[in-house]
Amino acid sequence: LAPVITVVPVFLLMAVIPFGPDLTILGRRVSQGLAAEVNVGALYILAIASIAVYGIVIAGWASNSKYALLGGIRSSAQMISYELALGLAFIGPILLADSLNMAEIVRAQRGIWFVFLQPIGFFIFLIGSMAELKRAPFDMPEAEQELTAGYHTEYSGMKFALFFMAEYGKMIAVSFIAATLFLGGYWGPFVDRLPILGPLYLIAKVLVLLFLMIWLRATLPRLRYDRLMAFGWKVLLPLGLL
Repeated sequence: LAPVITVVPVFLLMAVIPFGPDLTILGRRVSQGLAAEVNVGALYILAIASIAVYGIVIAGWASNSKYALLGGIRSSAQMISYELALGLAFIGPILLADSLNMAEIVRAQRGIWFVFLQPIGFFIFLIGSMAELKRAPFDMPEAEQELTAGYHTEYSGMKFALFFMAEYGKMIAVSFIAATLFLGGYWGPFVDRLPILGPLYLIAKVLVLLFLMIWLRATLPRLRYDRLMAFGWKVLLPLGLL
């Protein structure tokens, strides 16, 4: 079950992302998003993102291997630690838009993107999401010299593929969330006149964020585990509160 529990939340996260303003087709209003107008969209994202921790713990425990179990515990400790800072990064856009509705947060950015009003929040969100995704320089589960491959040591074939699909799918989902919260979402020039431009602007912003994630992976060395945890608790959390 562990690979399934890890991969399903990734697709559920996309449900509340607004991909563009409502379209009018044959006199009927059509929403560009599955459940974009949910009143508690931001809360839903935090709740669903937390489920993936269970998948990783179960993956390590079910393997009946000390390496995998240690990897699972270590990964879950990392995810839980950085999720606190990530949750605090959400608060800025929510307060500025005065709503938990993701579509409302996008509409509130018509004048100015929240990244200019909340640059520290955006910085924390990016770092926290990189740690949450276990991407370099926070890729502790893949610290081969210490844990062989962490929680997915004993997995192969399609189950192994599901873990990696979850990681790369979550990269895309997190980029959509970051673009929606801080970079104006689908909003851009002429969107009010041509609503179909909305998804194109959003995808362009997501591609820039994905490029940044892969760029960081190629640039920065892996952190030592104790420094990674100290950074989460002693640097990111106080910065998030600030």
